[in-house]
Amino acid sequence: MNIDQHLVMAKRIERSLQKCGPADYEMKIEAAMLAGTHWLNAALHRVGATRPESDVFHTYLLTINEFRRLCVADEAIIQALAQIEDLRPAFVRGNRPGGENAAQQALELLAVIRTKAAAGR
Repeated sequence: MNIDQHLVMAKRIERSLQKCGPADYEMKIEAAMLAGTHWLNAALHRVGATRPESDVFHTYLLTINEFRRLCVADEAIIQALAQIEDLRPAFVRGNRPGGENAAQQALELLAVIRTKAAAGR
C-alpha cells in the first residue's frame, strides 16, 4: 500500500471506532491496532524506512534486527504499536478483567501514533 492508501484506511477505521461503546473493548483494541498499523506504515514509507510493497503487519512478526532498524526511524510509533499488540492476547483473545481500561489505553496509544505520524506530513 502507498502512503495515501494507508491514511485512508487509518481514518476509516478510526471513524468506525466512534460507533463503539464502552462494552466494545475488544473491537476498540483491535481497531486501535489496525489503524495504528496503517498510521505506522504511512510514517515509515514517508521517511523511506520501508517501501510500499513492504508493509509492517505486526511488530511481533519483525525480526529483532528489523524491529531495531525501524525503531531508529521512529521508536515512539513502533513501541506504541507494540504495546497495543501486547494488549490483544489478554483482552481480545482472552478474558482478563479490565477490558474497558485496556481499550482506553489502546486508544491513547493510537493517539500517540496518529499524532507522530501526522506530524511528519
